[in-house]
Amino acid sequence: MRMLAPCGLALALVASLGLAGCGFTPLYGDAGAGTSLSRIAVTTQDDRLGYRVREQLEDALGRDGSQTPLWRLQTTLEQSRRPMGRRIDDTATRYELTVRGTWTLTPTTGGDPVTGVETVTTTYAAADQPYAAIAAQQDGEERAAAELARLIRLDLLRTLSAP
Repeated sequence: MRMLAPCGLALALVASLGLAGCGFTPLYGDAGAGTSLSRIAVTTQDDRLGYRVREQLEDALGRDGSQTPLWRLQTTLEQSRRPMGRRIDDTATRYELTVRGTWTLTPTTGGDPVTGVETVTTTYAAADQPYAAIAAQQDGEERAAAELARLIRLDLLRTLSAP
């Protein structure tokens, strides 16, 4: 039983040497794009959804305010809300929230910007009580902002890791 652990370790070491020889670089390694994400300054529109997306993006990117940014990320958000399902009194039972985020990544030193678009759709229940309805809508916006930030982060990782 003790002989299996050294053999497994040796096999993993040989496999990693094979990857190093083929030019493989990990996405989150020191030479990868993951370390550069913390040097992206995020700008969004000045409303509740824009604030939530900026907050989620800064968390997802690991923004380090002590370092000067290398890039500026500008996002433009469009949201639409569509009622789904109807009760007998013709009120909606659920809402579908669609958020479309257009982003532009520009180097602070000048250069060509890179752009992209992501779309997120989430649903939330419609409540009869006013406070519960507001809370459900805000929860839907928060979930949409988190998912949009995740998708934009993946786009940025692909963009910055491209040769």
